[in-house]
Amino acid sequence: MPSSLPGSQVPYPTLDAVDLVDRTLRNEGTSSSAPVLEEGDTDPWALSQLKDTSQPWKELSVAGRLLRVAGSVFKACGLLGSLYFFICSLDVLSSAFQLLGSKMAGDIFKDNVVLSNPVAGLVIGVLVTALVQSSSTSSSIVVSMVAAKLLTVRASVPIIMGVNVGTSITSTLVSMAQSGDRDEFQRAFSGSAVHGIFNWLTVLVLLPLESATALLERLSELALGAASLSPGAQAPDILKVVTKPLTHLIVQLDSDVIMSSATGNATNRSLIKRWCGTTGQPTRQNSSNCGAFGPCMERNSTAPVDRLPCRHLFAGTELTDLAVGCILLAGSLLVLCGCLVLIVKLLNSVLRGRVARAVRTVINADFPFPLGWLGGYLALLAGAGLTFALQSSSVFTAAIVPLMGVGVISLDRAYPLLLGSNIGTTTTALLAALASPADRMLSALQVALIHFFFNLAGILLWYLVPALRLPIPLARHFGAVTARYRWVAGVYLLLGFLLLPLAAFGLSLAGGTVLAAVGGPLVGLVLLVILVTVLQRHRPAWLPARLRSWAWLPLWLHSLEPWDRLVTRCCPCNVCSPPKATTKEAHCYENPEVLASQQL
Repeated sequence: MPSSLPGSQVPYPTLDAVDLVDRTLRNEGTSSSAPVLEEGDTDPWALSQLKDTSQPWKELSVAGRLLRVAGSVFKACGLLGSLYFFICSLDVLSSAFQLLGSKMAGDIFKDNVVLSNPVAGLVIGVLVTALVQSSSTSSSIVVSMVAAKLLTVRASVPIIMGVNVGTSITSTLVSMAQSGDRDEFQRAFSGSAVHGIFNWLTVLVLLPLESATALLERLSELALGAASLSPGAQAPDILKVVTKPLTHLIVQLDSDVIMSSATGNATNRSLIKRWCGTTGQPTRQNSSNCGAFGPCMERNSTAPVDRLPCRHLFAGTELTDLAVGCILLAGSLLVLCGCLVLIVKLLNSVLRGRVARAVRTVINADFPFPLGWLGGYLALLAGAGLTFALQSSSVFTAAIVPLMGVGVISLDRAYPLLLGSNIGTTTTALLAALASPADRMLSALQVALIHFFFNLAGILLWYLVPALRLPIPLARHFGAVTARYRWVAGVYLLLGFLLLPLAAFGLSLAGGTVLAAVGGPLVGLVLLVILVTVLQRHRPAWLPARLRSWAWLPLWLHSLEPWDRLVTRCCPCNVCSPPKATTKEAHCYENPEVLASQQL
């Protein structure tokens, strides 16, 4: 277009320019904070193939081929070693959280009056699982309390739901280690968020239904009545066999202390395990003389003469559980982030060219019509089987997240894998319940069955019908928002797993009436806003003219931009600021004032 025209003629803007201005202004006036895909940007979900820039194999000399093979072997060993230390750091991280919050978790479970409130039970399940970083520990506490008649089966159902929600915090923490690259972070955070969104949506449907009809409790009773039960063997613990040699050199915990605190047997013992075995013959003792590493004789009991001390780093330490927990937390997070960065770098180096195409094709492949639906269900079974083999849903989901970040696994394929992981961890609990003592086997089995039916109902609700797979688009949108405003990830963790559960727990202490009076209007307002926002996007004609846009509200109520400016000023070294746009055009497209001042 020429820069000037003769006379008073004004150049008419082209259709593309008008459309660009209209889209930009319209985006400024809506409540959506998700970034629009601009010209020159790439779709982070396109899973573009990484180019192989290395020299072709045929053109290499003998020495070059040997170096190539040696490099590949070195990368494979580095990848396996990084994965091993990554899994070990997750185990140590769980131990650190148990040291920091296990006794608090036991104290929380004590208040049976509070647990009779379903919302309070749900919140307690979320809080305790977030504190101890282990859904298995939380479920074991619930089983012990039900078996000891300190908790009814009906009161345990909301807690099990909360345990299911709380276990998704691990994958969210892992995804934040990939926040350096915008596209990787968007894919990784969406993968971790889809798991949490699925759990929350399932809770929103099943918690009121369970409170009104006791559906899961009755289903578990029917299943127990129809089955002929006999005690079985302990579930195989393959992952622990591999990681125990290293993690048991760092720290060992006594889980009986947590159980004792929850079941009302008050104890001041440290959670750090000091004695790992016994030697000598049982003798009758009438005195107590326990040394740090010497013989221990218990008063008025038939006990072994000697106890073998544990051989881990903190055996016999004078530090408190809180101090040891802080040390382990800092060290495990450092190792976890370092291993995760190394894994991502090695995957980006290995998954190039034909290798990348082959891996992505196999993992994300679908069967031809009319069996296209079968691929997702096979992925669901694969997730259940791998979780059962690893004996840890947290490890499995934490391993899926970096693979999503580098683009190996798509969100549509990761979704059934994560749902299968939920099923896999319940089958582990079922086998563990069969290995329980006879006096508590039925209680343990009923709690495990409730957990299984909860996850199965979630799959029937949010996966069986493709149109109802709402967690996928919600996680995709949430990931886009978080990639643009990285501080949203921290806010999500604090609000979703700590502050909101603590607020609901505090209100539940005041009674169910106070909780309903405060929480009811807030939940109704949130649901109304969601409904109006959905209608604004899809059926604006159904709304009054005033409600067809949130532009009449103050900017800070319908946009994250004011909050982003505030957080960016407060964060040191621009940690919370998003990656800058790589082209001038992207800045112009995002700023209508700059765009209006330019010649179109």
